[in-house]
Amino acid sequence: EVQLVESGGGLVQPGGSLRLSCAASGFPFSSFAMSWFRQAPGKEREWVSCTSVRGGSMYYADSVKGRFTISRDNAKNTVYLQMNSLKPEDTAVYYCAADRVYFCSGNTNYWGQGTQVSVSS
Repeated sequence: EVQLVESGGGLVQPGGSLRLSCAASGFPFSSFAMSWFRQAPGKEREWVSCTSVRGGSMYYADSVKGRFTISRDNAKNTVYLQMNSLKPEDTAVYYCAADRVYFCSGNTNYWGQGTQVSVSS
């Protein structure tokens, strides 16, 4: 059974940091690019970041570039999203997703259940 389990969300003040984790199982994690998406209340789901299979290529949405860092540990089947300098507009449910190929194609296959991130004073 394929599983993607996100964790690390929570409530943080503006300017604070959080580190999200996504633990994968049930598929060859190291063979697929991994992405993070987010969805704020009343808004469409938004792509945030993607990393290729070995972490050599990383991509970011303009809205998070310079503040967020994606990484992965293939030995632990886990992808991370380090979020710094958080803003209220970063408030959303964050999802990790597995791509269908080894590079960031934007064509996702598997999804996690999401973790809530709230940025508020």
